[in-house]
Amino acid sequence: MSTRALSSVVGVVLLLAVVVLTAAAVGVTALGAAPPDDGPTRAAFELQADASADRLTLLHRGGDTVAVSALQVRVRIDGRPLAHQPPVPFFAATGFESGPTGPFNTAADGDWQAGERASVRLAGTNDPEIAPGSQVTVDLYLDGHKLAELAATA
Repeated sequence: MSTRALSSVVGVVLLLAVVVLTAAAVGVTALGAAPPDDGPTRAAFELQADASADRLTLLHRGGDTVAVSALQVRVRIDGRPLAHQPPVPFFAATGFESGPTGPFNTAADGDWQAGERASVRLAGTNDPEIAPGSQVTVDLYLDGHKLAELAATA
């Protein structure tokens, strides 16, 4: 019985196994190296300012879901920044009445989805106050990048 034919078959099988394992390793590395970049977050918002209730309400009108933990909210009234900015998400914070609504509340799931409203009430200790006719501007930043600039008249 000849062992030459058996040696070449074993050699081919081993070579094929090495090629398959190498291809699998390259594929896993190439596909798993970085998650796909979906581009910047895009969303539309609307602002309402109620001077009689000292309340700012923001509506997520559509687009991508926003992670509130990565969000910064900056409020200006008649061009002046609030002394205390809302540290979203929060429950109790200096300059604000407790219990913001919607995704700005720490009890929410942390995602701000299209159709959801979020609101905060300014405390009397925050300055400037919202007066009837005040021009209110809210800038939303996501991971340090400006997501939206909203304006409303109280």
